[in-house]
Amino acid sequence: MSEIKNSIVEQETPKLLFIVRIRGAPGMRRKILDTLKMFRLHKVNHSVLVFPNKNYTGMLNKVKDYVCYGEINKKMLLKLLRKRAYVEGNEPLTESHIKIKTKYKTLNALADGLLKGEIQYKDIYKIKPIFRMHPPRGGYRGTIKRTYKAGGSLGYVGEYINKLLFKML
Repeated sequence: MSEIKNSIVEQETPKLLFIVRIRGAPGMRRKILDTLKMFRLHKVNHSVLVFPNKNYTGMLNKVKDYVCYGEINKKMLLKLLRKRAYVEGNEPLTESHIKIKTKYKTLNALADGLLKGEIQYKDIYKIKPIFRMHPPRGGYRGTIKRTYKAGGSLGYVGEYINKLLFKML
């Protein structure tokens, strides 16, 4: 009986979430502003990479009216790391920094490790934990005052986050 239970319960690979702050601070409640600060989303168009867990899920539910988030794919993660990842001193992330400071040899291997959950982005030595993005070319989908399901851009957007990220790079 225990063998059957063990075979049924399979560990799902964690999905790496990409979170982008869309709306500003005027009129925002203090608890929401504090939650955004915990994510390090201090300004509009700043973004972070996180793995969803119980704590982050509750935090995302609280700030869903100010951010959009979804699962990032490998192609967009590689583009993001090449164009928008910076180390201390405001210098771009290079392959040599990855070889020296992590167990990975290339940017591609680092992206695989991030997607599998072997390493957290914020744990890489001397790397800046946020990405400073441009506003999206062509604008957001619909309005920034409605949820994704209601024709806007806020909240959980699923795979649309990859299209939005492409517009912001």
